Amino acid sequence: MIASTVCLVAALAPLALGTKSRAHNSTYYNPILPGFHPDPSCIFVPEWDNTFFCASSSFNAFPGIPLHASKDLQSWKLAGHVLNRQEQLPRLAETNRSTSGIWAPTLRFHEGTFWLVTTLVDDEKDANDASRWDNVIFKSDDPYNPSAWSEAIHFNFEGYDTSPVWDSDGKVYIVGGHAWRVFPGILLAEADLDTGEVGEWEIIWNGTGGTAPEGPHVYLKDGWYYLLAAEGGTGLEHMVTMARSKSIRGPYEVNPANPVLTNANTTNYFQTVGHADMFKDGAGNWWGVALSTRSGPEYIYYPMGRETVMVPVSWPDGEFPIWSSLKGEMSGWELPLENVQINGHGPLITKGDSVDFEPGSVLPAHFTHWRFPVAESYTVSPPDHPSTLRLDPSTLNLTALNGNYAGPSGQTFVGRRQQDTLFTYSVNLDFAPTSLEEEAGVSVFLTQNHHLDLGVVMLPAHSSTASFPGMNYSINSSELIPQLRFRGISYIPVPNDIVIPIPSAWTDKTLRLEIKAHNMTHYSMSAGPAGALSEMHTVLDVSNAAVSWGFTGVILGIYCTSNGYEGSTPAYFSKWRYIPQGQYRD
Repeated sequence: MIASTVCLVAALAPLALGTKSRAHNSTYYNPILPGFHPDPSCIFVPEWDNTFFCASSSFNAFPGIPLHASKDLQSWKLAGHVLNRQEQLPRLAETNRSTSGIWAPTLRFHEGTFWLVTTLVDDEKDANDASRWDNVIFKSDDPYNPSAWSEAIHFNFEGYDTSPVWDSDGKVYIVGGHAWRVFPGILLAEADLDTGEVGEWEIIWNGTGGTAPEGPHVYLKDGWYYLLAAEGGTGLEHMVTMARSKSIRGPYEVNPANPVLTNANTTNYFQTVGHADMFKDGAGNWWGVALSTRSGPEYIYYPMGRETVMVPVSWPDGEFPIWSSLKGEMSGWELPLENVQINGHGPLITKGDSVDFEPGSVLPAHFTHWRFPVAESYTVSPPDHPSTLRLDPSTLNLTALNGNYAGPSGQTFVGRRQQDTLFTYSVNLDFAPTSLEEEAGVSVFLTQNHHLDLGVVMLPAHSSTASFPGMNYSINSSELIPQLRFRGISYIPVPNDIVIPIPSAWTDKTLRLEIKAHNMTHYSMSAGPAGALSEMHTVLDVSNAAVSWGFTGVILGIYCTSNGYEGSTPAYFSKWRYIPQGQYRD
């Protein structure tokens, strides 16, 4: 029987009899989208120049819902962001809690339109409060054009991880994971995606008994509806399970080979594997994508958080699909020919940064804020400081009001995802603070309650806790002086604050601030005069366990704040560099 699928990417791929065998296998490496790219949903769209597209969760980050494109499943470029304007979903500004924001999108293509269905979650609300789930639909006729993505279309569902389904009879459904603390289950309702109207929700499957059945997708193949789900929670027990039925409404029979994908109870470096999706390529071969953390079973050091991985899937006619086991180096179906000619304004995901903020330029597409930025706080190449990025201070610092909420005034912060195990990130800083607690610097930022900062800050001289070797200072004065300060916040212990006077030889000079991952467990944070890098001093080495937590991944960036005081001095950053220096895959 010729295969068809409600997962429209596959429906639009060339039809094939089952899965073709290829002349030879290909070798590729996981993760395919390194860094903070969880909950992947991927499609293949022949109508758009045989391009693969993958969407991923963004939580409180903005622009939100990054969309990556590839021609060869190896070279992935940032095509854009589905959520790129505040008017599309204004409530993102109001989220309260680090685990709130945009959860698990599903990306599909149907009759010339790209559809993105997702949930804005207010995770601080009670589990029984149905208003914690704001399910939304975006659509576009051009995935590369930010303005083509619609404003949110809202629909009612007490749950999350919603996914659209086009049936063979023309009806459209949405399937989603019910709020599992109320009751666990996968639910289905008929839907109008243009209006957000939905019918009555009904339970179609309860999973296999694992915690929190969620992340469902439905695929129609060989006369069967195949239901894919995640169970076990997004930690070490995470797994992918499947069931199938002759009717989209069920009953669904469980795959006897469940779980079809997991690394639970193994020593594999890739852990927490789950929340999957499937797509078929132009040669008729199936692939599966999922999230995973590079943590090993110890689950301590994983600052890049949940990343996107890919495995080959064999899907014989009339049978359940067979997923390959996940590891760092994979052997799978023959990949499409190498092709880096990909549309989109962002970089290839493996590239580093060399950004000089030239006159007339804008912030790069992959630069990221935490919630909506105050646009006026970011000026590229101001006339009095060309080839710099001026940051005007926010009253709130990176922790903001309580480590979870920031209110409408925002936080002046911009960064880029850590996407390599080993890297060096550095930037020049010109900053002349004049009042108490004015601060600008660099941050290893995971969330408002998990970040490690190194900044220049105006403090009384007697606040000093240390000095650089060979440099002595009088620390008995209450005079305000510029000092280097490290401080961090996390749910696990972090080093005490370190406050070091800026050496007099560095006064009135441009400084260089640096964050370096020199192994898989620690960062070094350093500072020195930009014109004499041999004088760089390491302020401390700090464990990345403090930023290995939750749903997101590290963003490396710059900030400027008055720390709740009255300061208004701007900071000028230049020569932004991110140098990839190695990936650990086992």
